[in-house]
Amino acid sequence: MNEKEMIRISKRLARHLRHDPAALGLTLAPGGWVAVDALLRALSITRSQLDEVVEKNNKRRFAFDETGTRIRASQGHSVAVDLGLPEATPPDVLYHGTVAKFLDAIFREGLRPMNRHAVHLSTTAETARTVGARRGKPVLLRIDAAAMAAAGHAFQVSANGVWLTSEVPPPYLTRLA
Repeated sequence: MNEKEMIRISKRLARHLRHDPAALGLTLAPGGWVAVDALLRALSITRSQLDEVVEKNNKRRFAFDETGTRIRASQGHSVAVDLGLPEATPPDVLYHGTVAKFLDAIFREGLRPMNRHAVHLSTTAETARTVGARRGKPVLLRIDAAAMAAAGHAFQVSANGVWLTSEVPPPYLTRLA
């Protein structure tokens, strides 16, 4: 499959597994899971195409269950879903990429999930910078995750290594670049 086709399928998967399963007549089961067979029929793609997108997606956005018969988005849902991820102890520092126009609100209100269910944080500055660059010139924020965890804030880590938390209050944020 060529890269253009892989991107097209990946975007459709993200839309329907994260935001609008009902548009395809799908319902997310507990944990955000969808039967692979139902998804293949709804998207009119083959299992080999789906396997290739899941395997080669550079952000590892999708995951199969242990049987390979169900699939879900690893995080980023705007529809109600409990991924059932256990709480985890974060690294001491995490990062978040954004753009300058949001900084006043971020330093006033903190990082909030907005239309998602959790704030997404990265373990590397490079990844956060790439995420922030999707909306323009990136601004990098450092999160004192160790202090947050010590203060009782809960963290989870998704299957693709994205750290999730309900919010990041302003005292835990530092602008790096």
